[in-house]
Amino acid sequence: MIANINGHSLNYVVRGTKDGLPVVFIHGFPFSHRMWQPQLEALPHRYRAVAYDVRGHGDSEVGHGQYTVELFVDDLIGLLDHLAVNQAVVCGLSMGGYIALRAVERHPERFRGLVLCDTRSEADTDEAKVKRAGTIAAVRSLGVAPFAEEFVKLVLAPRTIEANPSVVKLVKGMITGTDPLGICGTLLALAARTDTTPALSAMNLPALVLVGEHDVLTPPVDAQAMARALPEAALHVIPDAAHMSNLENPAVFNERLLGFLERF
Repeated sequence: MIANINGHSLNYVVRGTKDGLPVVFIHGFPFSHRMWQPQLEALPHRYRAVAYDVRGHGDSEVGHGQYTVELFVDDLIGLLDHLAVNQAVVCGLSMGGYIALRAVERHPERFRGLVLCDTRSEADTDEAKVKRAGTIAAVRSLGVAPFAEEFVKLVLAPRTIEANPSVVKLVKGMITGTDPLGICGTLLALAARTDTTPALSAMNLPALVLVGEHDVLTPPVDAQAMARALPEAALHVIPDAAHMSNLENPAVFNERLLGFLERF
């Protein structure tokens, strides 16, 4: 479905019952809502599951490409308003976690629970900003395909690449299906994002922190730090998974997620 959010076309899907607990899934960079298919299929019908494409990704409008995480947060709140959702549990992976953290910081009254997957609260280091700038230059000069080939190796565990070609195909397809302008604009937004670490102690809502044991982009040590800082958080390391823990080990991921949602 397509909604006009902040003058921008945003693609989203809804599963479950309208009166169920709203659970909103925010994908990572540079993917789409399709990465959440194992979770959308696993959630019982009594929930109202929403997954959407962040602007510049999937089937959402690319627009001007002048993105900020604040704009992504505005889109999330606008989507909640469009769906008449007063409060939701928000689940974000990587970039989705950055958006979720900033949204909870800015609009705490709109959220009942927080699920942070393979993400961190800190802003980019200078080294990370330089790396993002290099990626922008490479995408602009060489296109998305070479970037996709290398990025898959960063986000998936070697075991996943060897044993699960369908996941590799899905991840690579989501990357190559993302407009270059959307990729570059999002890289700028991620490089400029705020540090939400100081706000963690004030996030007084139930939280679940999940991380793949082999995640090298946002490793378990980052997840542990967030879980310690959040007032009410449980931490679980997902075995046999790297940065895409929801796709690489959906059975364990879903078990932890569903166990958390039973609290509400």
